[in-house]
Amino acid sequence: MEIIGVNGWRFGPGRQGQKGKETKQMRTIFHTAIMAFFIALASPLWAEIEEARDLMEAGKFEEARAALWPAARSGNADAEELIGVMYALGLGVEQDYTRAFEWYLRSSMKGHPGAQSGVAWYYEVGLGMPAPDLVRAYMWYVLSAIGGDPDAAISMEEVVKKMTPAEIAKGDVLIDDYRVWMYPFR
Repeated sequence: MEIIGVNGWRFGPGRQGQKGKETKQMRTIFHTAIMAFFIALASPLWAEIEEARDLMEAGKFEEARAALWPAARSGNADAEELIGVMYALGLGVEQDYTRAFEWYLRSSMKGHPGAQSGVAWYYEVGLGMPAPDLVRAYMWYVLSAIGGDPDAAISMEEVVKKMTPAEIAKGDVLIDDYRVWMYPFR
């Protein structure tokens, strides 16, 4: 039995179709075009973030924040993390640990390892919050290490020294909850 498909392609038992090779080539072209489209969309955004980093290095913090703001408000993790740094250190804005933590947390939830270490540190020392939370500090340091932050494992080891076995077990449960959707392939 032969089936005539889209655009007159003929399919039957044991046949790939008369235009099988062309179909694979078209899919490859289509996928390449889609990737190029998304890269083109991201390029201006990356350029803005790099420009903002250059402005920060030059000490032009107000200009850097203005350059980062659209990307951060659109949910870009790199921009969110940099705005968190600005609030944490009072660079071009009034120093505000609570706002810094919130910007770090937004970025962290998107898998940004640097921001995750920042969140962990805030939990570790209790900065901008009522009290330290070593379980959450441990969790974020481990997630940051999984994400590739080179210093997170060292910080995690220091936090573990201050924790009870029950706190570590509780942290491990939280890590497993976050890891499955934040880093599904690690």
